[in-house]
Amino acid sequence: MATQKLYAGVKLREIRSRLSLTQKAFAEKLGVSLPYLNQMENNHRPVSAAVVLALAQEFGLDVTELTVGESERLVTDMREALADPVFTASAPPLADLRLAASNAPALARAFLDLHRAYRQSHERLASLDEALGREDTGLRPSPWEEVRDFFHYCDNYIDAVDRAAEHFASSAGPKRDVLKLAEDLLHRKGISLHYAELPGLRHYDPETRRLTISSRAQDGTRRFQLLFQLALLTQNELIEATLDLARFSTPEARDIAKIGLANYFAGAALLPYRAFLEAARETRHDLARLADRFGASIEQVAHRLSTLQRPGAKGIPFFFVRVDQAGTITKRHSATRLQFARFGGACPLWNVHQAFETPGKFLRQFVETPDGVRYLNIACEVSKPAEAFLAPVRRYAIGLGCEVQHAAELVYSDGLDPRGRFEPIGISCRICERAHCHQRSVPPLERRLRINPHDRNLLPYEIAQ
Repeated sequence: MATQKLYAGVKLREIRSRLSLTQKAFAEKLGVSLPYLNQMENNHRPVSAAVVLALAQEFGLDVTELTVGESERLVTDMREALADPVFTASAPPLADLRLAASNAPALARAFLDLHRAYRQSHERLASLDEALGREDTGLRPSPWEEVRDFFHYCDNYIDAVDRAAEHFASSAGPKRDVLKLAEDLLHRKGISLHYAELPGLRHYDPETRRLTISSRAQDGTRRFQLLFQLALLTQNELIEATLDLARFSTPEARDIAKIGLANYFAGAALLPYRAFLEAARETRHDLARLADRFGASIEQVAHRLSTLQRPGAKGIPFFFVRVDQAGTITKRHSATRLQFARFGGACPLWNVHQAFETPGKFLRQFVETPDGVRYLNIACEVSKPAEAFLAPVRRYAIGLGCEVQHAAELVYSDGLDPRGRFEPIGISCRICERAHCHQRSVPPLERRLRINPHDRNLLPYEIAQ
């Protein structure tokens, strides 16, 4: 398989701006001519191996910053949007999409916003019974999607909040008893803490300054909820400053993002960056051992592994996904080249769907995406236990994976043969290029179809090559 050339002009300009260097000074430090640097910054030439080496040696740059990031996410999102039936003409070639994402990311995001607005208006027209007679039917972006995209394009890593949480956790001492530290801090602030039966997980009354956490919740959940409330009470200035920079379009989106940032602080305090990264490497990313060591849930540990993208101290690039029993993606993040569909469910060939059939077990699977990249994927079922008799149990499955070159660093690769079968998976049937997939639900909208009423194979049509 041919190596894909690296075009990273936007990232090079960002690095030069961050270092406050002129093009001439930057070119001298990289050992290239000024015209050559100009061509690389404008994506007229790929970034050479010598330049990548110079970036690492001269500036200590983590070169993975150049390879995975916003550009790949934009390409995947544009491909999915262009697979919409509203685009009747042939989709632009992949090379054009990569150029747009690299050279004009603002334009690519504007296109995605426009398509999202179209989808929302189309969905509203399909439910006129809700819209007729209302005065507030003006088209606005979905607050939930806006916040999801904010974290998605930040690599799900918020540096200032992450470091603040790590600083808080470090003050807990060598025993890392963040629960006791949080309780003491709340007490000093005049807030009384109680554990009692609740219809939910947590309730805080600002007038009486009384915080109540469900006594029925699991230990990891109680710790997380306590740290969440602590984030709102002690990190409000930092969170508000982060929200100001994000510039959300509606108050609802800002409010949802505030909850997301408080959740981020809680997770980062429960699993502080450097201590967690060191433990992950020591245990070879054993989810069960990490959960036991830090008093967290399997899902919390898996999600945290996918956020270890601090510049200069990155962990293995993981993807993380959570699906419900209908196959709908409820959480998604990827620091790898694999990107998830924005709409709909995950590929049915993933073992994440089989995890519901084997609760309590970790499933392992080698997979290959249509671009030829291979991954090790781990999946397991996670349940949110019922809080009372006859109360519903919420069931999910989570998937965690990395590119196969990192597989040896995971305990889950032991006993697996990387020369064996790789399951051919895709992102979404609408944009998947595989012509002979036995689980295909809809035709790929980027390809022409041939219909022959005299033959029937796996599908009632043929996908033209």
